Amino acid sequence: MSYSELARAFEAHEVDAAAFRHVDHVQVAFELLNKYDFIDATAIYARGIRTIAEKAGAADKYSATITYAFMSLIAERMALSKGKPFEAFLAENPDLLSGNVLAKWYAPERLNSDIARKIFLMPETQGQSRA
Repeated sequence: MSYSELARAFEAHEVDAAAFRHVDHVQVAFELLNKYDFIDATAIYARGIRTIAEKAGAADKYSATITYAFMSLIAERMALSKGKPFEAFLAENPDLLSGNVLAKWYAPERLNSDIARKIFLMPETQGQSRA
């Protein structure tokens, strides 16, 4: 599996926020999870996303909950896909390109709350809504 220029640029914090599309988020997450174990990949991804947001003047857009939930979901799907290349992985998981893929587990007000930006919030259970 190759490590793309996009992933290298992401790790070097050289990605332009305006050009970093949602599919790029998924690709970088996929490549980091192939290169590193889950803990390291997620830490690198979180730092990178936070840096991109800060450089774009939108530090308040970073969300620890979205970042960690998104990485967890991709890692789980990768474990089930058994080493397929990115294109095949994406074809099997088109919902990852949806802007609301986490809606199954998080109400918008919880996911977009101030606390969700700062710390990882656990997914909601039925009837639960605190943040």
